[in-house]
Amino acid sequence: MTQYDTVKEALVDNADDFVGRAPVPFMQRVLKGYGIAISNGERWRQLRRFALTTLRDFGMGRKRMEGWIQEESKHLLETIKETNSAQFDPTFYLSRAVSNIICALVFGQRFSYEDSHFLHLLQVINGVLRFGSSTWGQLYNIFPWLVELLPGKHLKVLNDVEKLKAFSRIKVQEHKGSMDPDNPRDFIDCFLIRLSQEKDSPNTEFHYENLIASVLNLFLAGTETTSTTIRYALMLLIKHPEIQDRMQKEIDTVIGQERSPSMEDRKSLPFTDAVIHEVQRYIDLVPLNVPHYATHQITFRGYTIPKGTVIIPLLHSVLRDEEHWEKPWTFDPKHFLDRNGKFKKNPAFMPFSAGK
Repeated sequence: MTQYDTVKEALVDNADDFVGRAPVPFMQRVLKGYGIAISNGERWRQLRRFALTTLRDFGMGRKRMEGWIQEESKHLLETIKETNSAQFDPTFYLSRAVSNIICALVFGQRFSYEDSHFLHLLQVINGVLRFGSSTWGQLYNIFPWLVELLPGKHLKVLNDVEKLKAFSRIKVQEHKGSMDPDNPRDFIDCFLIRLSQEKDSPNTEFHYENLIASVLNLFLAGTETTSTTIRYALMLLIKHPEIQDRMQKEIDTVIGQERSPSMEDRKSLPFTDAVIHEVQRYIDLVPLNVPHYATHQITFRGYTIPKGTVIIPLLHSVLRDEEHWEKPWTFDPKHFLDRNGKFKKNPAFMPFSAGK
């Protein structure tokens, strides 16, 4: 499925028809159908509603999340200063910082950059994502029954995932013994409270398997995408020093050198905001959306789509749609600026997904 108009019509305007998540064998093996990412039906609806509400209440766009980001930024800067201006690869530094913010949201704590459990967590997340995009991972998704019979990298990755689940279960047990139902600290506390409230409901989706899978979903979806986006932003700013200079001048004028940025500053930083959006559009980090499938037979744009048909939205085609981007193959923050230099939204900005 290509181009903005088609993708929007399917995933936004007719979201209920295309809301199904197609099975991805490797992720099915890892999550066993639990969690938000690859579930369907009532499980997906309950967990999605809960996750959106909890993420909104506990962080997204609020002061608590802002505080976590500001604190972690200070730790990141201190670590970078320790390099004494020597050349270094920022990949691991950024992964640790982003993962710690997710740890604060999920576990209610940050970890030392040298903590062995934390480093293993990063290693497992990186290994799962690399395997999923590798040749061996693609073979697993095409011939899962065959690959399961063979020795290979998938065995180590699956074993590491079980260790990650075990670590998450330990954290859940720690939360059970220390949480205050009237003052939830994080995502796990909120889930445990809901689990307790619905423990006698036969149709509840709030049980431990879905909790552990949801924790994995948050880490797998949030860590590498965010840290890789920041890494590409650094690369693009190095390549375009004139954009870097203008962005730095705007930040110096609005924020200065003495305090940390805040969400409140965003409306006064239109060029910086435009650069951040253009980075996400230009790097095209998720060219293919999560596979969807038709929940029933659909007539769409003159075509009959049978129930169960797998649909793959090509987000790459949306971010390079010449009808919506003046220079789609050029890194240009003007794509998000109006004639007066104010930030403007573009409906074709779909860097990660769209719809439900």
